[in-house]
Amino acid sequence: METLRTATWIAVDWGTSNLRVWAMAGAEVIARAQSAQGMGRMTRDEFGPTLEALMVDLPVTPDTPAIACGMVGARQGWTEAPYRTIPCTTQDKTLIRVPGTSRPVHIIPGLKQPSPADVMRGEETQIAGFLALNPGWDGVICLPGTHSKWVHVSAGEVVSFQTFLTGELFALLAGHSVLRHSLNGNESRDADFDAAVSETLSRPEKLAASLFAIRAGDLLNGTSGSANRARLSGALIGAELAAAKPYWLGQQIAIIGAATQSALYARALQSQGVPATVTDADRMTLAGLTAAFRALKETI
Repeated sequence: METLRTATWIAVDWGTSNLRVWAMAGAEVIARAQSAQGMGRMTRDEFGPTLEALMVDLPVTPDTPAIACGMVGARQGWTEAPYRTIPCTTQDKTLIRVPGTSRPVHIIPGLKQPSPADVMRGEETQIAGFLALNPGWDGVICLPGTHSKWVHVSAGEVVSFQTFLTGELFALLAGHSVLRHSLNGNESRDADFDAAVSETLSRPEKLAASLFAIRAGDLLNGTSGSANRARLSGALIGAELAAAKPYWLGQQIAIIGAATQSALYARALQSQGVPATVTDADRMTLAGLTAAFRALKETI
């Protein structure tokens, strides 16, 4: 039987809802664990014990260092990792050491844009990973999610970015608005999605009316729940693309996000004749954390 190697460091992605940990040997994953114990459920004194409990079966020692990204570095997190101001590189050597821990734990800071005011925390690590795997790349990176982001990258720096509440709006409308009664389906309905994207891209000022039309179509015409869900998604993404047009028009585009969401954004962009490179979000996260670990080693 092959003996499991001992990790040289630990990669941690700690968001609001979930915690994911990888035991790493250099850039190679040798074991992993995850839980639903996100930052949003933690008090400050619970972070250390929660992390250690999750790693109990991983091949790590008590002094194996950890590099963390995500909301764990928020003001309400384990230790605040203050935002770095753009324009700046996506990765520097200024990581924030969590005080009072026997295990060395460092957190990657987020980024802030003073005007117009905007922030990111966690996405900077995925961007750093993408650039580490694609050196010299210039263009715009789209990161779909609860709060989707469009990020202009040039010469290895984040130049500007804009955040959209699209994913959260979808969840709120689908779960808590009158539309919830009309969305009881989830099979793919590409034609309905495409039509809604086109409508709100060309007339974003009609978004609110288009959303209520989803409910009316169900009541009067019996439109299927799957078609309605596709139209809701398409309407919100179309409105986002209309507002983000200065970012994606005429630019090289990469998408980093969950597979389903990334595919929808790529489809919406393709409808406008804009090709996009879809990447694996976990791979980008790990590449960014690995770049941070290597940068930290250079300072020790």
